[in-house]
Amino acid sequence: MTPGAELDPAAVKKDFPLLEREVHGRPVVYLDSASSSQKPRVVLDAMQTYYETTHANVHRGVYALAEQATAQMEAARAKVARFLGATSDREVVFGKNVTEMLNLVARTWGAANLGPGDAVLLTEMEHHANLVPWLMLAEERGVELRYLPVGDGGHLDLTDLERLLDGVKLVSVTAMSNVLGTIPPLRRLIDAAHDAGALVCVDGAQYTPHLPTDVGELGCDFYAVTGHKMCGPTGVGALWARAELLEAMPAFLGGGEMIRDVRLDGWEPTEIPWKFEAGTPPIAEIIGLGAAVDYLEGLGMDRVRAHEVSLTGYALRALTDRFGAGIEVHGPSEPAERGGVISFALAGIHPHDVAQVLDQESVCVRAGHHCAKPLMRRLGVAATARASLYVYNDTADVDALVDALATTIEFFAP
Repeated sequence: MTPGAELDPAAVKKDFPLLEREVHGRPVVYLDSASSSQKPRVVLDAMQTYYETTHANVHRGVYALAEQATAQMEAARAKVARFLGATSDREVVFGKNVTEMLNLVARTWGAANLGPGDAVLLTEMEHHANLVPWLMLAEERGVELRYLPVGDGGHLDLTDLERLLDGVKLVSVTAMSNVLGTIPPLRRLIDAAHDAGALVCVDGAQYTPHLPTDVGELGCDFYAVTGHKMCGPTGVGALWARAELLEAMPAFLGGGEMIRDVRLDGWEPTEIPWKFEAGTPPIAEIIGLGAAVDYLEGLGMDRVRAHEVSLTGYALRALTDRFGAGIEVHGPSEPAERGGVISFALAGIHPHDVAQVLDQESVCVRAGHHCAKPLMRRLGVAATARASLYVYNDTADVDALVDALATTIEFFAP
């Protein structure tokens, strides 16, 4: 990309081989990146090259291939650390996705520090990945769970924040809702939590692919991401945490790689971050994630954000101008206060029917509860259809969505 230039989605789209496909005789219009983004060729090539030229297990062999594989994997760790604003590579732990990373926090820090009488503060807009681990811990250890409510405009209602924080040991919150697109006031929440003596865990799965991320500026204590939503492969995620927290936390999974010593009567964990990386890691996927970081940095995350704000505004206007009261769009109305996640309902048409008809027009959207059932109940719906925008989408894709929705309405017209 030319320095200072706006993001050119037409040029970006050429980097993604799958977007050259046709389905049902039409070019693919991919609007489901909140579920999983497409992969640029540089990511696919990095993984293929590793398998063809460098594959060996890491941190174990002393022969050249093993040392080269280890160096590539650890170089990817350094890239992820830089992308998140970490001060040290040792603060980045790899796992298979953001769900595993949030379970790691609950099962290690949570199990070591929380018990009866302790409280964790969540929100009503959390993905199940940031709900179920805490629900499980509450069942097992008697931890109290509290929730920040979602207001009618799709924002968190912080009216009772001070009261809800009283006695809380951890706040765990999404950085961007995968249903509403809402971007909570993270710094305000984090500062308030710290003032109340609580740590903060952030689910960055939807945020980091779309906005510049700096965990130092945010001031949080834990931050989790997943590779497949940020142009990287499936099967890899990362947790950033302050080094002193990782040092104090017990190990997560036991086995090879994560030990310093093993005896028949006991064991000792190795140093961080490898203490939390039992067994052979997803080496190719980690290398692919490093390539995805390079790709996104090449685009420029400020430009990625500016493009999505503009395109989200265009989409919101196009939907309301075309369908008026016939469509309900959930979440904030101001594009700068949200991501490019647009959950909506067409009057009288089930979201699954909407998605099925759109598929015939080769427009890919998701329909369902989006792994956020408590939020669906708060919205008073069983499901929504959801279109989500990313770097390779443009106004033509939005126009295709709007036209396909008009076709859907015609199809179901009495």
